[in-house]
Formats: sequence, structure tokens, C-alpha cells
Amino acid sequence: MESSLFKYIWHHSRADQIIILVVVLLSFPFLYLSFDLPKQIVNQGIQGQGYGADTPTRPLLQIGNPFAEEGAPPLFGGFQLEQADMLLSLSFIFLALVIVNGMSKFWINTAKGRLGERMLRRLRYELTDRVLRFHLPQLRRMKQAEVATMIKDEVEPLGGFIGNAFINPVFLGGQALTAMVFILIQSFWLGLVAAAIVLVQAFLIPRLRRPILILGKQRQLTARALAGRIAELVDGAVEVHANDTSNYERADIVSRLGRIFEIRYELFQRKFFVKFLNNFLSQLTPFLFYSIGGLLALAGKLDIGALVAVIAAYKDLPGPIKELIDWDQQRNDVQIKYEQVIDQFQPGEILDPAVQSIDNDGNGPLEGDIAVNGLSLIDDANSRLLDGVNFTAKVDEHVAVVGDSASGKEHIGQILAGLLRPSGGGVSVNGSTLASLPEAVTGRRFAYVGPDAYLFPQSVRDNLLYGLKHQPLRPNGAAEMNGESSKLIAEARRAGNPPFDASADWIDYQAAGASGPEDIDARLIEVLRLVELDQDVYRFGLSGTIDPETRPELAEGILQARAALLERLTADGASDLVVRFDPEAFNRNATLGKNLLFGTPINPSYAQDRLATNPIMLAVLDEAGMIDEMLQMGLSIARTMVEIFADLPPGHPFFEQFSFIDADDLPEYRLLVARAEKGPMAQLGEEDRQRLMALPFGYSEARHRLSLIEGETESRFIEVRKRFGERMAAEDPGAVEFYDPDSYSAAASLMDNILFGRVAYGRAQADETIGKVVTEVLQAHGLCDRVIEVGLDFNVGIAGKRLGGAQRQKLAIARAILKQPDVLILNEATTALDGAAQARLMEAVIEVRKGRGLFWTLPTPGAAARFDRVLVMDGGRLVEQGRFDELDQSGGAMGKLMQSA
Repeated sequence: MESSLFKYIWHHSRADQIIILVVVLLSFPFLYLSFDLPKQIVNQGIQGQGYGADTPTRPLLQIGNPFAEEGAPPLFGGFQLEQADMLLSLSFIFLALVIVNGMSKFWINTAKGRLGERMLRRLRYELTDRVLRFHLPQLRRMKQAEVATMIKDEVEPLGGFIGNAFINPVFLGGQALTAMVFILIQSFWLGLVAAAIVLVQAFLIPRLRRPILILGKQRQLTARALAGRIAELVDGAVEVHANDTSNYERADIVSRLGRIFEIRYELFQRKFFVKFLNNFLSQLTPFLFYSIGGLLALAGKLDIGALVAVIAAYKDLPGPIKELIDWDQQRNDVQIKYEQVIDQFQPGEILDPAVQSIDNDGNGPLEGDIAVNGLSLIDDANSRLLDGVNFTAKVDEHVAVVGDSASGKEHIGQILAGLLRPSGGGVSVNGSTLASLPEAVTGRRFAYVGPDAYLFPQSVRDNLLYGLKHQPLRPNGAAEMNGESSKLIAEARRAGNPPFDASADWIDYQAAGASGPEDIDARLIEVLRLVELDQDVYRFGLSGTIDPETRPELAEGILQARAALLERLTADGASDLVVRFDPEAFNRNATLGKNLLFGTPINPSYAQDRLATNPIMLAVLDEAGMIDEMLQMGLSIARTMVEIFADLPPGHPFFEQFSFIDADDLPEYRLLVARAEKGPMAQLGEEDRQRLMALPFGYSEARHRLSLIEGETESRFIEVRKRFGERMAAEDPGAVEFYDPDSYSAAASLMDNILFGRVAYGRAQADETIGKVVTEVLQAHGLCDRVIEVGLDFNVGIAGKRLGGAQRQKLAIARAILKQPDVLILNEATTALDGAAQARLMEAVIEVRKGRGLFWTLPTPGAAARFDRVLVMDGGRLVEQGRFDELDQSGGAMGKLMQSA
């Protein structure tokens, strides 16, 4: 990248800059005329200079002949106007010039803004592009938060400056020069005064602002470091809590914030002093104009019109001068920012863009041998991780790599996948050097999974398909139809971005063994079953929701499963395991809030934990005369919870199973109960009443067994439910999707739709029995795979943290298997699984990879028995290789590993 910001700007925006500069230059004559017209309006239109008894009219817009002799007729005689007409004509011409100058400024500023944003887009893309081309060791040395801060925030000021880089000096300087020339023409002495003040500003202000630039640089560096430190706290949250170092971290943050405060405070002091001085010098000139110009006018050496015009022209002089000085400061500031940023994005070694070119096609299936010759690897600390490793394996061979934790075995897989560049030696595939192959080969023909494979914060489906998105294969039809795609691509080209359409279909279905989007889900489910993740995704699907409008067949199938489940439970004599929702009955296994809603909230204000403050619910309870009863129920619950759980330690399982109140909140409720028992409920404060009111909504009679809702009370709550439904239909329709035995509820999960009720609380193994029966019913209706398809929409969270460690590893392996690479590299990729699960997964992967290459770095040497070849690493060297049975019996390094395992 260019070391100078100005070179970078000129190189990429030269044509646009020239167009805007031409418009700027064309605007100056109109600006000069707008300075001169006020003098003519005062002298001719108001004072009537040139008018008299013998000259009742004067010419307007007369054009003389500069090349003719004196006294010769003009080229155009103009329009002869009386004084009043002259005043109005000059005024309208002045108005027209104001419009022309305003429109030119509008066009220039808009063009500058568009140019700046386009260049900012280019710069951000180039920086991100370079991140994508960094080698793995370089990325590991960079803090994620700092990189994101630099690309997002630190280059933001550059976008505002880029449009001004060449335009503003010409535009503002031209405005100032036009005003200065006009003042000098009207009065030489007033022009000298204005020029002297401008020169003082131009000399003094930039020098006073230099320390501000240094402080700005320090502020930027300290803010960047703060962002990196906060990211460390998020990533290291477990260690912070496990070691009780939260207060130490607070002290560190306080120190950093204090340093930033000191820098910014000093910066503000200097900045506003310079602003005060600049404003003082700007206001000093009008004082001199009024005093000196007034004396010249009194002495008859300057007419009133000229003085008014000079003062009006000077009005437009301080602004451009001040903005020029600001521009100069901004120039220095953004140059520093630019240098700081690009310095972080110019490592010693970076991938050639051709390696990642979208035009590369993968060159067909790999054939021949993978030859590793004299492979060595040295890290940043100059430690030798690999030393002279040599071996040859066929592309379709299954190879196991074993060794202890210090053997360097994990680096073999990373180098074979092209993720690490060796310090010496190399790898060749069928005679071609691996380092010379494009990522279209290393990223498609090879697949790599490490122990900490990253999952993107997207759905399970998106993460599985991620390895198939190499290039846009089918355009976005909707965008093509309305022409939006071509406009976006054209603008991307102008900003130096590649013409890629993110909304297009990038998925290579054929590579996954599917014919298209119609059957890709079946292939995904097949791979999930292979890695034993299908049951987890099935459970995600049962807790997921669908839109019955877009999936009518599945919605209808779930309704059929609902009826079939009831028939099955009835036939088995277990119908009481599920207490179904009945509009005329109170469901004692559901909470009071669920009974009153009798549906699934769509609007969050109707969630169970917010019903105590929901105005419609409170109004209905008030109409039914049940507010006091709810408060008494809340007090009874609070009193019982305080009595039962007072002596239990925080974290006791009973809190989760039976308590409405967190252990940390018990002391507050103890005081609340004491206040409530001192007098009438009406004397309680609003906050206390809300707390008591909220407790009954989470109460379930079958679970908590406090005998608060019995007989008549149930009937009264059913009446409240009906009134609530009527009020909702009238006042807030669509906020809650009410239960209907004959309809699918889009807001409820698949499991809730199937059960249409609640599992009976307190029955032994009720949940397990219902789960098993539901699965059997879904299988009988051919819906299990459809449920898994819903589970594919489950969002795995940031870095997959909504999944367990074993689930993350299985999903990463499934992603690698899905793209059917020629060589699959698993680098201790199953360490989160238990021994039995590892063995089953290895058996399945070896079976599915028959006839295709497999390199597996194993945590235990005994698992290598199923592989064609075993590489034994020790201290960064390859000490043995061969078949497992041969090496195990030789008594060498492999035998020692087996004995120590």
C-alpha cells in the first residue's frame, strides 16, 4: 500500500478529483460577481450614482470592447433602466448568484462526500483483504478487537478527509483569494490589513496545533489498547472468575481510562485555546474595517458602497481561512492515522492475491503422492518445532500421526493443509509444490479440522455449508429482475471492490454430493448421522419454530402427530402423562401466567415475567376483583419461600426446582414480607406490590403444591382468561397467539405443538417416556428428518458457544466431510469426545473415507491400528513410520508410546 495518504488518494480517485476541481474553478467568477453586486446595489440602485436630470437611465449588463479605441461603441449596449428598475434588477441578479453559488457548493460537497465514502469503502476492503491474506502466525500475533477497531473506527476520519484532500485547498483557497482580491481592488489599505491578519493566522495557528496532533496520536493508541484489553477480558472471563482477579482487572482498566482522560483533557485545553485565538483574530479584522474604513469614508477616500461591499466580502473570508487551517490540521492528523493503520497491515510476508483468485477452479481431483522433504519449522521464539521430516504417502492413503504432546505432531497437519509455511523443506503433491497451489486446491481438495475449529455465529446449516462457498454459482434472481444487482456491482467496481454478489447462491451442491438446494438438506442430515450429531439437531428442531405459511406440509404433519400422540398414550393407558390445554379447564401443570394467557406471546410485553406490569392483564384482574387475591397469593408464596429456603446455601438444587426467588434475592423478600405483615396491603409501595404481584404468575399448582389455586379459584381464573382474550382481540390483536386444538401455533415450538399441553409433573420418568413416544410417532409419520431440518436453523452462537465442546467438534468434522475433499486432515479433532464416542466416530470416518486420503493426528497411539501407515513423531523429528503391527512389535518409539499410553 502507498506510504503517503495523498498518493493513495490521487492514485485511486484522480478522474473524480479533476472533475470536481473543474467545477470548483468555474464557480469562482460567480463568487466574485456576488461580492461586487452589493456595491452596485448601494451606489447605483440606492444612492443613484450616475443618475441625474440629464441621465434618467443607465445601462445594465453593458459589455465593452477591451480591444477597441476609447470612445468606441460597446459590444453590447445593455438594458437602459431607471433607478428603481436598476435596484430591482441588481437585487434579482444578486439572488440568482446566491442560488448559483449555493447550488455549486451543494454539488461540490455532495460529490466530495460520495468520493470520500467510496474511497473509505475501498480502504476498508483493502485492509480486510490483507487480513484474509495474512499467514497464520501473523494473525495469532494480532488482537481481534484491535484489528476490528482499526478497520471500523480508526479509518473513519480518513473518509471525511479523502473528499477534501485536493478539493478543499483549491475550493477554500480560491474563495479566500477571490474575497482578498476584491477587497484589495476596493481599498488597498483595507486589503493589506486583511492580508496581515490572514498571514498571522496561517503562521501561528498550525504551529499551536502540532502538540494537539501528538496528543491525538497518543489518544488513538491508548484507545486501541483499551479495546484489545477489553477483548482479553471477554475471552479470559473463565480465568478471571476462577482466580478472583476481577478487582485487579478493574484496577488495570481504571489506570488505562485515567491515562485516556489525561490525554483528552490536555487535548481539549489546547484545542479550545487555539480556537479562542483563531476566533479573536477573525473578529479583530471587522473592528479594523469599521474603524479604518469608516475614517477613509469620512475623508472621502472610500465610497459607502465600496465599504459595505468590503465588509460583506470579508464575511466570506474568515470561514475559508479557518477551514483551510482546520484542513491542514486534519491533513496531518489523518496522515498519522493512515501510517499507523497501514503499518499494522504490512507484515513481512503476505499471500499473493492470485493465490485466492476466484478464477481458480481447483484443478480437478488430486492424484499421485504427497511427498514431504526435509520439513522444518521454527517459531517466533526461534524454537525448532519440526526438524528434517521426510515421508511419502499416496493421496488416497490413510495415515495416522502419533507422538507425545511435545513431539510437534500437530504442526504436520497444519502444513499439509497449507495453513503454515515451513521454515525449510517443503511439501509436493503429484510433483507440484504445495506452496505454489492456489487456495482453490488447498481449500477444496484438502479439508482441515483442528481441536478448536471455529464456528460462525450462524445456523447449524450455514456452518455445515460454509466449506462449499467458493464462488457465486447462481445469481440472485430478485436482484437481477429489478436491476439492483447491476447497480451494486457497478458501484463496487468504482470503489475498487470485487464485483461479488453476497446475495447470490455460492453453494457448490455437486461437491457435497447433492444436485441442488432441493436435496441438500438430506445430504446434511446424512453427514450429521455419520458424526452422531443428528439427535442433538433433532432436539434443536423440537424446540424450534416454523412458519406454517412457508412449511404447510410440516405444520399439517405436526397436527397429525398431535392427534396420533393422544391416541398412542390413550392406547397405552398413559393419557394422563400429558395434561392438554382445554379452553374450559385450568391446567394445573402449567403456570398461572400460561393459564391466563392461554397462548404464546408474540409481543415481548406479554411474556410471563412482564405480566405483573402489563396494563391489559392488570385491567382484567381488576375488573374480576382479583388484584388483592393475587397480592395475597404473592405474599403467601414469598413467606413460604423465605421460610423453606432461608437455611439453604446459594446454588442448592432446590432453588432451581422449587423456588420462585433467587438465593441472592431472599434477604430483600424477607424484608418485604416483614413490611407486608405490619399493616394492610394497600400501604405497600408500588415496587413492593409489583414484586408480590409477579410471583403468582410463575406458580404451578402441580409443581409447587402450596394449595393456592383450588376449586372456585380455578373457575375465576378461567373467567379472567376469557375476558383477557376478548380484551386482546379488541385492543391488541396479534400480540398473543392463542391455543387452538385444531390449529398449528406458529409462535410455539414444534414440541409444544405436538404435546398441546404440559407433561404431568411428579410422574416418574414422564419426560423420558413422552420424549420416546413423540419420537416414535414422528418416525411413524416420516417427520423426524423434517424436524432435523428445523434444527438446522438453530443458531450456534458466537464461536459456537451455544453448543458443547463435543458438539462443536462433531459439527466441524461434519463440515469437512460434507465437501468430500480428496484429503481430510483431522488434527486431534475429537479430544472433547469420550473414548467410546471417539472410537465410533473414527470407525465411521474411516469407512466413509475409503478410497480417499485421511491424515489423522491422534491423541492416543492405540487408535492408529486402523490406518494404512503410522508416522511416529518425537521432539520434532519423524523417528518411525510403517504399519502399526510392525511398529508395535519392534520395541522402538511406537512401542514406548504404547507402554506409556
